[in-house]
Amino acid sequence: MSPDGMQRLLRTADWDVDGVRDDLRGYVLQHLTDTASGVFIVDETGFIKKGLCSAGVQRQYTGTSGKIDNCQLGVFLAYASKRGGR
Repeated sequence: MSPDGMQRLLRTADWDVDGVRDDLRGYVLQHLTDTASGVFIVDETGFIKKGLCSAGVQRQYTGTSGKIDNCQLGVFLAYASKRGGR
């Protein structure tokens, strides 16, 4: 799938939020489970941008620079346990 096609999918698809969550939970239980120590980690990070060619750039606070700056924000999900991170 091309980058444009993926962006179109993410932008226009009718997501079943509960279904996506349940599918992710099922995958983790099957492949990564460590119920004693496993945790999900959600992290937001900023990508400082200069210039005019990046989509979604906005003047907003980012911890990356510690100030209001032109940037894109990304949200990442990770899973970590005593068995390791994925």
